[in-house]
Amino acid sequence: MTEAHADLSGQAQRPGKQASDGGQDPGQRGNKWWTLVAVCLGTFMLLLDITIVNVALPDIQLALKSSFSDLQWVVDAYALTLAAFLLTAGSLADMYGRRLMYMIGLVVFTSASMLCGFAVSSLMLQLSRALQGVGGAIMFAVSLALLADAFRGKDRGVAFGIWGAVTGLAVAIGPLLGGLLTSGLSWRWIFFVNVPLGIVAVVIAVMKVAESRSPQASGPDWAGFAIFTVALASLVYALIESNQRSFTNGLVLGCFALAAVLLVAFVIVELRIAHPMFDLTLFRLPTFSGGAVAAFGLSASIFAMLLYLVLYLQDILGYSPLGTGVRLMVISGGILATSTIAGRLTSKVPIRLLIGPGLIMVGAGLLLMRGLDASSTWTHLIPGMIVGGLGVGLVNPPLASTAVGVVRPHQAGMASGINSTFRQVGIATGIALLGSLFSNKVKDEVLARVAAVPGLSHQGPRIATAVQSGEIGQVIGKLPTHARQAVGVITRSAFTTGLNEILLIAAIIALVSAAVTLVAIRSKDFAHQGGGSPG
Repeated sequence: MTEAHADLSGQAQRPGKQASDGGQDPGQRGNKWWTLVAVCLGTFMLLLDITIVNVALPDIQLALKSSFSDLQWVVDAYALTLAAFLLTAGSLADMYGRRLMYMIGLVVFTSASMLCGFAVSSLMLQLSRALQGVGGAIMFAVSLALLADAFRGKDRGVAFGIWGAVTGLAVAIGPLLGGLLTSGLSWRWIFFVNVPLGIVAVVIAVMKVAESRSPQASGPDWAGFAIFTVALASLVYALIESNQRSFTNGLVLGCFALAAVLLVAFVIVELRIAHPMFDLTLFRLPTFSGGAVAAFGLSASIFAMLLYLVLYLQDILGYSPLGTGVRLMVISGGILATSTIAGRLTSKVPIRLLIGPGLIMVGAGLLLMRGLDASSTWTHLIPGMIVGGLGVGLVNPPLASTAVGVVRPHQAGMASGINSTFRQVGIATGIALLGSLFSNKVKDEVLARVAAVPGLSHQGPRIATAVQSGEIGQVIGKLPTHARQAVGVITRSAFTTGLNEILLIAAIIALVSAAVTLVAIRSKDFAHQGGGSPG
């Protein structure tokens, strides 16, 4: 339910962090418990906003007359900027001050949330979501470094435990709160709810949080940042546009080619620069690479599928946002049920035996959700939701250890940041890829089935577009009485056929990721680096 849950626990030690006292502003220690409050508020907003948006997407679609691609960009705009800015924001925080950057992140995120709430068009909402991602990246990069600087000894464990509980709370109540706000007030309030939280967090940060910076900080890798951002944006744009134009369209192929060239250029730049944004030598460690694959696979499979499950529950089965949120709690419950157990087992069981089986459960859960047809009800999804949620709960807590447990302390910040970046890239590319496949399948199914209905063959393209845009109810209402029932069955059948196809693709992504992690994550990598975590 949240691609960010538990992916930052290694960021307590950014480069130079072990000497943070030397980087402290003299005479300003701040208050550690108020620092915890400020960090938890920011984290709660971030995770809540990720989970809360999904259930409001169909209402946003109707209010702003958004296309299917527009909805994909509402989610991906946030993920893209979050992935692009995360490591650069960490470098800026080390140079200019973590408290300063955290406050900037809070202000940007809160202001962007207000703009999202006032959005009058899909483009305005997408741009505001992108700005949210910038603010979110800054807070992601700095939050746990602030906690690590404020707390020492056993209090640090308490602080991280409280922070973990807050992330779990955001995961659990996000869909439900999103449903309550959307059904009871308006979809705009899923964004407005961030404003008072953000203001309170800023006030606390100004008055109670101590400043710190790294005495060994290096400047941001602006060349790497620019190349990576354009490459990722080009890749996602090509995937999303392919459902409108086809994979063989010149523009789509050109964007794919540009993304490939820029990714190669990014690797070359990162290998040659003195202080790279991505230290590619980390990928020589199989366990680190395995953790990156797991992070990507988890996000590109079950988390990317959430958008399409929400559309099914609301557009096809007709549930309200609140009803949808309640049903998605089945996944949240599974996550919470095993995340606590997995957290305790991390120090006792080889990590690959948590992450690998967890991803297998995610893949199995997605396969269990398949088999939908025009007559299916939401209860068909329950077994798969439970198994998938339990799998996510097994993967999340130990996943950060695969990044930070195999590197030296001064590399922990970058390692955790790279792992977080792979999560966001997984969300962005997963939603775009699954959406393109889904859209093309639904369109083909509708055109083929409508062509067989006398007098409706010319309505095929219009009906296909209505299925994708969530307006099928209005279209059916305007059809002749004798055709309404037939078209209703056709659209449900086409939608579930498309959903079955991308559930299979998502399951394959999860299962392949599981196979890679079972082979790549090794105990000796942890032991070699002196980490205490088993592998």
